[in-house]
Amino acid sequence: MSALEGTTGRRRIYLMRHGHVDYGSREVVKSQDPTIARLTPLGKEQAKAAAAAFAHVLLDVAICSGLRRTRETAEIVLSQHVSPPVLEDEPGLTELHSGKFIPFATREELSAYLTFTFEQAGQEGATFFEGGELFADAYARAVASIEALLHRPGWSSALVVAHEGINRLLLGWMCGAGPSASLPFEQDLACVNVLDFDLVPEEGDNPISRIERRIIKATNVTPYGWLKAGMHQTSFEAIFTAPELEDEVEG
Repeated sequence: MSALEGTTGRRRIYLMRHGHVDYGSREVVKSQDPTIARLTPLGKEQAKAAAAAFAHVLLDVAICSGLRRTRETAEIVLSQHVSPPVLEDEPGLTELHSGKFIPFATREELSAYLTFTFEQAGQEGATFFEGGELFADAYARAVASIEALLHRPGWSSALVVAHEGINRLLLGWMCGAGPSASLPFEQDLACVNVLDFDLVPEEGDNPISRIERRIIKATNVTPYGWLKAGMHQTSFEAIFTAPELEDEVEG
C-alpha cells in the first residue's frame, strides 16, 4: 500500500473549499440555480494563492465535486504542477442540496439563516433549508466518498476540492462528533484542511484496508491570509457581504 514518506500506512488528503463566488449574481438568480455559480475575480485570486502554496506539494490524486466552482478552483491549483494528476469529479462531494431556490431580501439575512441551519445539523430530521437535503444523508454520502478514496490503491497524497457544508460535515466525522460538530469548523473561502489517515490491512484475503486513525493536522488554512488578519467575518458572512458585490440580492 502506498504511504506518506516515513510512514508505513499513512495517507494525506488536502481538503479545500472553492474560492469566492457570487450566489446573488444575475446569472444565478435568473436561473434560480446556485450550482452554476462560478469563481469571481476575487475567488480566482484566492485559488492562485493556494496554487502557490501547493506548487511543491506532490499530489497523486485530484478530485473535485464536479460543480463549476470546485473544478475552476482545482484547475487553478493544479496549474502550478508540471505533471498534475487528472482531475476527477466525485458527485458524492457536491454541496448540500437546498431543494428549491429561496430568494432572501439581503445577503445578511441569508447569512444569518445559514448559521441557524448548521446549528441544527445534528438534530434528527434536520435539513439544509426547508425541503432540502437531510444533513444525515449529505454526511453519509460525503463520508462514503472519502472512504472510497482511502480504499483506492496506489496513492499517498490527494487534493480534494469541495464545499463549505460538505467540508464542515467531513471535519465533524474526522473528530468523531458527526454532523452536530459542523458549525464550529469555519471554512473560509479557498481554505485548506490537512487530514491524515492511518490505514491497516484487513486480515485474510480482503483487499480493503481499515481506517485505524483519523488525524487533523491543520484546518481552515488560508494561503492568502495565514493569520486571518482583517478577516473578522465568519465564512457565512464573508461570502454574502464581500465589498465588491452588490448590497442586495436581486429578485
